[in-house]
Amino acid sequence: MNVTEFRSGLRTWLDAHDLSPGPDHSLDGQVEQLARVRRALYEADWMRYGWPAGVGGLGGPAVMRAVLGEEVATRGLAEPGIYSMVEVLAPTMISYAPAQLAAEMVPLLLGGREQWCQGFSEPGSGSDLASLTTRAVPRGEDWVVTGQKVWTSLAQYAARCVLLTRTAPGHGGITAFFVDMDTPGITVRPLRTMHGVDEFAEVFLDDVMVPGDRMLGRPGDGWRLAMDLLPHERSTCFWHRIAHLYTRLDRLLAERADRSERGKQAEKGCGFEAVDAADDTELGAAYLALHTVRCRSHATQRRLADGARLGPETSVDKVLLATAEQKLFDTVRDLLPGVLELTESPWRAEYLYSRAATIYGGTAEIQRNIIARRLLDLGKD
Repeated sequence: MNVTEFRSGLRTWLDAHDLSPGPDHSLDGQVEQLARVRRALYEADWMRYGWPAGVGGLGGPAVMRAVLGEEVATRGLAEPGIYSMVEVLAPTMISYAPAQLAAEMVPLLLGGREQWCQGFSEPGSGSDLASLTTRAVPRGEDWVVTGQKVWTSLAQYAARCVLLTRTAPGHGGITAFFVDMDTPGITVRPLRTMHGVDEFAEVFLDDVMVPGDRMLGRPGDGWRLAMDLLPHERSTCFWHRIAHLYTRLDRLLAERADRSERGKQAEKGCGFEAVDAADDTELGAAYLALHTVRCRSHATQRRLADGARLGPETSVDKVLLATAEQKLFDTVRDLLPGVLELTESPWRAEYLYSRAATIYGGTAEIQRNIIARRLLDLGKD
């Protein structure tokens, strides 16, 4: 099956199977809906395309996964941020876990039977990943882990965690483990963010015993694992996010048109031509920002499909996506006056969440430093 046939067949199947979310839009409801969507897509085989047979996949190019995620996002079947986590965690397991462990565990994630999380960031070492201090010390054939993680997405729902620890000094002293979240010594405390959703959590690890066969790769492979993870985050995951943002642009256009029509009827058209012209300029800027990052993301997808190894150039993708997301929701604020400040519209939570776009996954400042130093060779100053 080629990609065109895959997209056509998928759309036909989705048209015939109603996977629309129910009325519960809480985080609990979103996570339950995510599991429901993954289970249905896995049982119908759509979720298995683009993954290797060794983990229950049906093969085919990884771009099939991008197409699937795009359809899920465009139809609003699952929140794109939590849906896309599979694109970071499953490839990591496939690349670094022992083959038998990956074969056992990855289908649980793809099939919606489990949710996993990613234990990277720590207090004081978010974007500066190399400074992490959670330590793992050997005890016989096992390891004992002690430390704290923060901003761990969906940790309160997760059955497993891809965890980075310190086993020696420096970049070469970071080691990754695949940890069961019900292991004694693990405490999870959800964090309330300003957009009102407890999506993130703190994770405390107090003498947590991790079997030696749960190490991902070898001792010291953690930094390389983290760097290999970035291409998946900044290719397929970004493609899903961009598709979601286009649906928000469409919604903005519809709501703005409705407001404009009602306003013209009430005011008999006075002064609306000048306002509409200014609106068109702002809408055009938002569309251009989205179109730019979509073109860039498409090129990144193509490079990854051709077997290229992605590197610091994906920092450009990160900067463009954050810029487009914030520009879009700034436009919502300007063109729908009062919707953020005076109502309980979903726009409010999405606008507040967009403020974090220049922080999560590597701050905009760090991304621009990477671009300046490693792509433009401008030096450390």
